Amino acid sequence: MKIWEGVPKVSGIYDSRRNISKMEKTDNVTGKKDVVSISNQAKDIQTAMKALKDIPDIRKDRVEELTQKLETGAYKVTEEDIADKILKSIIDGKA
Repeated sequence: MKIWEGVPKVSGIYDSRRNISKMEKTDNVTGKKDVVSISNQAKDIQTAMKALKDIPDIRKDRVEELTQKLETGAYKVTEEDIADKILKSIIDGKA
């Protein structure tokens, strides 16, 4: 089977030659330098993060105080306190 209807149109696209003219010279183009701008909010966050890094993860004074209370038997926690903390953490969604 021969289909001649669309062939001349397709081949006509490849046969047509386009005239390409030379590019015109443009004026000198100067590049812009990159500029970085940090917002005041970002600067505040950066300052806060630096301050947090300086704070120790473990409060040695508090650990020593609790260790001393445990050793002397002065550290008392009631069952009600434990149950209250467990229920509160479940309600708050922390557990």
